[in-house]
Amino acid sequence: MTVIRSVLRGCGSYLPKRIMSNEDMTEIVDTSDDWIVERTGIRQRHVAHADEKTSDLAINAAKRALEMAGIDGDELDLIVVATATPDETFPATATTVQAALGMTKGFAFDLQAVCSGFVYALATADNFIKAGQVKRALVIGAETFTRILDYEDRTTCVLFGDGAGAVVLEAAEGAGEASDQGILSSHLHSDGRFHDMLYVDGGPSSTGTSGHVRMKGREVFRHAVVNLAAVVEEVLQAVGLESSAIDWLVPHQANRRILDGTAKKLNLSAEKVIVTVDRHANTSAASIPLALDEAVRDGRVKRGDLLLLEAMGGGFTWGACLLRW
Repeated sequence: MTVIRSVLRGCGSYLPKRIMSNEDMTEIVDTSDDWIVERTGIRQRHVAHADEKTSDLAINAAKRALEMAGIDGDELDLIVVATATPDETFPATATTVQAALGMTKGFAFDLQAVCSGFVYALATADNFIKAGQVKRALVIGAETFTRILDYEDRTTCVLFGDGAGAVVLEAAEGAGEASDQGILSSHLHSDGRFHDMLYVDGGPSSTGTSGHVRMKGREVFRHAVVNLAAVVEEVLQAVGLESSAIDWLVPHQANRRILDGTAKKLNLSAEKVIVTVDRHANTSAASIPLALDEAVRDGRVKRGDLLLLEAMGGGFTWGACLLRW
């Protein structure tokens, strides 16, 4: 029996040109390179220029993904932009991207699940494709997260950066087996009881401001390792595979300790984990597609490889996606 799969035809990414090192951070907040590296693994981050918007980053990443896929923007049926830092309250940043790419059919919208946003967006686009409503979709994770940081809070402002990543999905027939190319299974979760552990203290209907990131780091770390390991096991069981079948773990790049802890729980060697947190910091919804694009373009990820994508973000939200490149 054949099934419809969402096959990844291309990927792309974009990082702002400005780089802020840990040494640069010491000029504006009481911290040190050693302190940041020891606790997070972060050495630098990219920061959007004052006139760069989230849509600008998204458009640049999208164009590179479309180029790899060999299609034009007007061939898309759907654009989903995962972001917690949109250009405006409305309209959706995705519609700005749509216009820039010359897409006049189909539909475009934003999705907000913070650091889990890309996994949520990928699962959403996949379901539209499997339902037969969409043939080609562009999924983007894009953030100007440095715009919502409190640079007097050294526990959070050193953690985040800006960037964007994108993938092109296309409907294709599969055999309904784990050997199929494309997205094999996705699993999403949330638990709103943990709001106060990671949130932004502002919004249109609460303060009328964009607010700043607030986080209880130790609690987030503890939940992240447990929740991510559980959802990874869930997605593997759904396809009938063991963790040993994974060629590459492409995790949300929040903290090196979380990456190491998750890999250890899965009995995966460090060599199988794509790591960019040291150079990109935490780019929220952009972190997974940024890491994926780097690994594809440098030749580590090859056609036929089994990839596991996983993330956890404020809300709490978390999820995982298993796919064959």
